[in-house]
Amino acid sequence: MGLLDGKTALVFGVANDHSIAWGIARALNDAGATVGFSSVESLIEKRVRPLAASIGADFVEPCDVQSDDQIRDVMAKWRARHGELDVLVHALAFARREDLDGDFIDTSRDGFSLAMDVSAYSLVALAREARSLMHPGSSILTLSYYGAEKVVAHYNVMGVAKAALEASVRYLAADLGPDGIRVNAISAGPIRTLAAAGISGFKKLYGSFAEVAPLRANITPEDVGGTALWLCSDLASAVTGEVVYVDGGFNVM
Repeated sequence: MGLLDGKTALVFGVANDHSIAWGIARALNDAGATVGFSSVESLIEKRVRPLAASIGADFVEPCDVQSDDQIRDVMAKWRARHGELDVLVHALAFARREDLDGDFIDTSRDGFSLAMDVSAYSLVALAREARSLMHPGSSILTLSYYGAEKVVAHYNVMGVAKAALEASVRYLAADLGPDGIRVNAISAGPIRTLAAAGISGFKKLYGSFAEVAPLRANITPEDVGGTALWLCSDLASAVTGEVVYVDGGFNVM
């Protein structure tokens, strides 16, 4: 018996087989959940659909999370296919490369708005549309990073967006708690992903991480997947509004 036998999960944000979102999706699938995927249209056929097929998932839909209409469309298709939703995973973030280089003070107005929209507001938009599909015991999970609370070189506007994301987790937890829906975030240590490749100096940060973190090891998507499974299962039935660190203890140093 798996922890999520009979449950359904919809994962937004898988980019490739190195994605944290993919590590989470595999953990949920291995625990018995029926998993579906949504990502940007340009990634669907080449990357997302083959990964979905590898675990027997047949729900794969494109979605631009800056469009409320597209979000509604995906949720309507999910309702038609599965009726309800037990787990919603938000693994979405984006900022222009030029807004991650240089100084934060030089962030453009458009760049700031774009990072906040895709990286933070999209959680609110997805939660709002998924609410009618969810029920007591359902769970919403998103991904954050240490740069939300401390200054990390070259993280810049993304750090501000992640801070807004973590605040949104708390406010959504308060709004959805009476419905029995839990909302949490995982703050993962640095992992070699497609998104991380866009951060200047990431290789240096990644290389020294294991020398500083108490557990003296780098973090893997599987590490995050295990914690995600706990947060999305009944084992965490009294946990909501939290940011859980999966960073080998780095945040305490």
